[in-house]
Amino acid sequence: MPEPGKKTVSAFNKKPRSVEVTTGSAAVFEAETERAGVKVRWQREGSDIGAGDKYGLATEGKRHTLTVRDVCPADQGSYAVIAGSSKVKFDLKVTEAETVSCEKTEPAVAPTPEEAPGAPREVPAPVTELEENVPSPEGSAPGSQGAPDDPIGLFLARPQDGEVTVGGSIVFSARVAGASLLKPPMVKWFKGKWVDLSSKVGQHLQLHDSYDRASKVYLFELHITDAQATSAGGYRCEVSTKDKFDSCNFNLTVHEAMGSGDLDLRSAFRRTSLAGTGRRTSDSHEDVGTLDFSSLLKKSSFRRDSKLEAPVEEDVWEILRQAPPSEYERIAFQHGVTDLRGMLRRLKGMKQDERKSTVFQKKLEPAYQVNKGHKIRLTVELADPDAEVKWLKNGQEIQMSGSKYIFESIGTKRTLIISQCSLADDAAYQCVVGGEKCGTELFVKEPPVLITRSLEDQLVMVGQRVEFECEVSEEGAQVKWLKDGVELTREETFKYRFKKDGQKHHLIINEATLEDAGHYAVRTSGGQALAELIVQEKKLEVYQSIADLAVGAKDQAVFKCEVSDENVRGVWLKNGKELVPDSRIKVSHIGRVHKLTIDDVTPADEADYSFVPEGFACNLSAKLHFMEVKIDFVPRQEPPKIHLDCPGSTPDTIVVVAGNKLRLDVPISGDPAPSVVWQKTVTQEKKAPGGPPPGAPEDAGAEEEWVFDKKLLCETEGRVRVETTKDRSVFTVEGAEKEDEGVYTVTVKNPVGEDQVNLTVKVIDVPDAPAAPKISNVGEDSCTVQWEPPAYDGGQPVLGYILERKKKKSYRWMRLNFDLLRELSHEARRMIEGVAYEMRVYAVNAVGMSRPSPASQPFMPIAPPGEPTHLTVEDVSDTTVSLKWRPPERVGAGGLDGYSVEYCQDGCSEWVTALQGLTERTSLLVKDLPTGARLQFRVRAHNVAGPGAPVITKEPVTVQEILQRPRLQLPRHLRQTIQKKVGEPVNLLIPFQGKPRPQVTWTKEGQPLAGEEVSIRNSPTDTILFIRAARRTHSGTYQVTVRIENMEDKATLVLQIVDKPSPPQDIRIVETWGFNVALEWKPPQDDGNTELWGYTVQKADKKSMEWFTVLEHYRRTHCVVSELITGNGYYFRVFSHNMVGSSDNAAVTKEPVFIPRPGITYEPPKYKALDFSEAPSFTQPLANRSIIAGYNAVLCCAVRGSPKPKISWFKNGLDLGEDARFRMFSKQGVLTLEIRKPCPYDGGVYVCRATNLQGEAQCECRLEVRVPQ
Repeated sequence: MPEPGKKTVSAFNKKPRSVEVTTGSAAVFEAETERAGVKVRWQREGSDIGAGDKYGLATEGKRHTLTVRDVCPADQGSYAVIAGSSKVKFDLKVTEAETVSCEKTEPAVAPTPEEAPGAPREVPAPVTELEENVPSPEGSAPGSQGAPDDPIGLFLARPQDGEVTVGGSIVFSARVAGASLLKPPMVKWFKGKWVDLSSKVGQHLQLHDSYDRASKVYLFELHITDAQATSAGGYRCEVSTKDKFDSCNFNLTVHEAMGSGDLDLRSAFRRTSLAGTGRRTSDSHEDVGTLDFSSLLKKSSFRRDSKLEAPVEEDVWEILRQAPPSEYERIAFQHGVTDLRGMLRRLKGMKQDERKSTVFQKKLEPAYQVNKGHKIRLTVELADPDAEVKWLKNGQEIQMSGSKYIFESIGTKRTLIISQCSLADDAAYQCVVGGEKCGTELFVKEPPVLITRSLEDQLVMVGQRVEFECEVSEEGAQVKWLKDGVELTREETFKYRFKKDGQKHHLIINEATLEDAGHYAVRTSGGQALAELIVQEKKLEVYQSIADLAVGAKDQAVFKCEVSDENVRGVWLKNGKELVPDSRIKVSHIGRVHKLTIDDVTPADEADYSFVPEGFACNLSAKLHFMEVKIDFVPRQEPPKIHLDCPGSTPDTIVVVAGNKLRLDVPISGDPAPSVVWQKTVTQEKKAPGGPPPGAPEDAGAEEEWVFDKKLLCETEGRVRVETTKDRSVFTVEGAEKEDEGVYTVTVKNPVGEDQVNLTVKVIDVPDAPAAPKISNVGEDSCTVQWEPPAYDGGQPVLGYILERKKKKSYRWMRLNFDLLRELSHEARRMIEGVAYEMRVYAVNAVGMSRPSPASQPFMPIAPPGEPTHLTVEDVSDTTVSLKWRPPERVGAGGLDGYSVEYCQDGCSEWVTALQGLTERTSLLVKDLPTGARLQFRVRAHNVAGPGAPVITKEPVTVQEILQRPRLQLPRHLRQTIQKKVGEPVNLLIPFQGKPRPQVTWTKEGQPLAGEEVSIRNSPTDTILFIRAARRTHSGTYQVTVRIENMEDKATLVLQIVDKPSPPQDIRIVETWGFNVALEWKPPQDDGNTELWGYTVQKADKKSMEWFTVLEHYRRTHCVVSELITGNGYYFRVFSHNMVGSSDNAAVTKEPVFIPRPGITYEPPKYKALDFSEAPSFTQPLANRSIIAGYNAVLCCAVRGSPKPKISWFKNGLDLGEDARFRMFSKQGVLTLEIRKPCPYDGGVYVCRATNLQGEAQCECRLEVRVPQ
């Protein structure tokens, strides 16, 4: 067992490291073991790897190599190498080969088209462009050069940019994967950089979250209702777990109904990103961009009102100038300013009277922002293309040095390129031309430092060294160490020592005390890791005590003991007095083993020996027995004799610890010298009944083969050997084992006689490892561990057990007890809910501690949920009870699987299940209950840990329906005439009350309803009259009646089905005079079952027969149509109207009515014919334009000519008439060419040509298409 508080010694001298390779290449991992011949296994994702076409395994002495050939993205993952009990993990990351080549071919000075700074745009945009955010053709970010993807991304779906009008509502949602999370993540919503929206929750802003158990996805939503202009700006969503962090930025644009002079001031302050504002930057914070303070000066299209001739920007600065500094933060939040520091610097450095620069056509922006390690370009435009430029950093001139600073000159543009930006580049920069200069501020933002390897819990003894180790994502990053939430400062270096080793950070406590116990945390800008330190009082365990020895003269006596602490020193005592080492008596201390060796033992050495550890109240004692050899004078013929203190047939038991050396030194005598025979009695597996007992002498009878066999021991070399001299015989066993246990017989013979002695040897050892423990009664932070005794106790009674636990994904076992456990079960506490653990147990006897048992099955401490709340009885009938409740306030890490409902008779304790299985709903209708019974109901919440505490109804419930008078609740809209059009569905729902369930009856005009077209649907609480397609016959008076025994309630409904009316009747011409005609008709025969709204009168010329409306919504049945044209004949027709519409047909006059002409001849005047023809000419020619790719653009000009000229458009000499991407318009002489979503290839020279019979004219312009950066 690894010693508590110590690290297990690794079997590797050199460990393989994680590598990153490109697709198609080979990956090689090397490991070096401490010694040669060690068997090594390679694994991928927990599975062993064998040699083949894909993997190559090689071993040369101590060096072991794994080669992964032809690497592809599927080979990416976690690998491991195992040697003995040591396991080392490493990772293989695969990148696309194109990403690396793209970086290598990037020009050092000349910018690519993507890097070139863009021309002025119509929408606000930053002057600079950051190369790290421009997507490369391969889809990777330039500038990263093989940088791995974000390893801790938590979002499944990120919030996207949104737009809303003033007064509208919008919802932003974020989805987080929860399959690998033990606890719900923590999500925060921010506006700008610092405003936490959780403190702004109210009527117009709400935060919602939910969890889908099926897909294991968390949904977090930000609801903004009744959006105002101040709601616009940049927002941020941050999600964090115990050891991970992620964030995402998004923007909200609020549109207003702007007048001719309105201007959105917030757009001048809002931080804008490059192409694709919704994407997430590499540091998981705000989009890279600039503070576009100059955008107000570019929005000339909005300044059409003479009242806004002055720059609108002055209004905002006037507010800031007049406000005290304490109000700056509120004003910034109100106007959507996301960088307060940049605004303050601009405000401080702004001059009262700005004058237009004669040197700079375009100055630097007030502030720029870039991520650490990325590239940025600072660009100005000069009036003189030959002017010399100097760049200053904090007032010092910048000199070109390597690839750090690059000066670029293209036409009138001067650019300073800063590569690999660091915190040292966060400074003020100036561009100096002659005696004039312009300045800016560069802000370098650090990415969050992530914790890639967390801290581990530790259990140590008082005085031991403690070392916490973690690994972060960035080398040399700043971290904070905390104990119980309090930061550990450098002033406490006498107690704590902080150490940095690349990406690894260490907290070292040289000598731990009880006050050092607690929770330690390491905190970075991207999260924190937590671990617990448990400090136990120092106790000394005796793994092996010293044992009594029986040694003969001139032999060696060795007392040995083993304790738990290798640093403990001690004193050896003889009969209570300190023993002084000399040439014959030696004392040694190697690790945890203490030895006392006495050479050439004499009778004076027989005594009580003790070992006393320093600093502990402990005393280990044993006795040294001196075996005397009795020598008597015998005649020349002397029978053999074995000289022991305990001769005879009764065996003397000799105890030896397994693994130690057993030496039996037996003095013998006899003349002539006797022969010595050693035999071991081997007990047979089957014993015959009635046989002699073990230990009986050889001459006990002829039946000895039934009891035991004699194994002759005669080897003189090897582990078990016999060495015999004239006066003694020595039996030696090197490294005693359990098989060496038994009865040994020593027989000496010579011609005079023989002698025999039985010696019993007992081998004791540590117990066998117990079986894997079993876990039961798992609670919120505790469980019960049970185990069985070991199959073999090692020959000594088991004194107790030691229990250890560890987290499933950890390799560090933590000891749970220092006092031996006497029982076969133990309740383990102080565990973290939702974390998987494993347990193992050791058995301890007087010899020492056994090997650990196999680990138990993994288990997770999970507490049952709390009791449901607000249990109420909603409804009761003769056989049913309706219950409703709310979820428990505490659910825990185990979640909620469902609810169980039980009931029992009042005064009885036997509960009956009301529902088989569990229900996920929070309501239930319990059926089939005995009428009149008084029942108690209870509800339990269940999860994987079992049922929680029940909630019981406060009072017994009597299963008996309460009589309630029937009552119809006629809705207000049904109390008046119900009008429906023919063909429409009719669905009349009338709620009612009453218990027991009332009987519902429908009648029409006093008769029961009949027919399949009218259907009635009844429920316990309402009744529905449904007609799929209404007809005129369905009109009438309906009556609904609800009845309970002799009580009833009625309601009457009037249904009116309406249709279009029929046309009017008998239309005729009453009189004709001058320009007038008098008409007359009769009302329609069918008014459509509703009131007529009027008539529509139309006329038609006999020649064209085109109908024109003369009168509309006319209510009379006669009219006069005037203003008719003389000489024409007319027909007339009349439509009838009601609420449904006009009649399908009209009443038409049969014969036309002729309006006669008077006898006057009109002679038109004669005019001189004039020639108005004119050759085409452009009154407004085309103008050169610069547009942005992807946005529709138009080219406009104006032309005049008579006859109307024919218009043709050309691009670079090619006719555009057949190209579908170009649309051409001509209205009142204004010609327009619309280009749909132009690309860079649409740039060039465009020509508009106008041609008629008098000649032709043309104009041209140049179109430049810019790619957004």
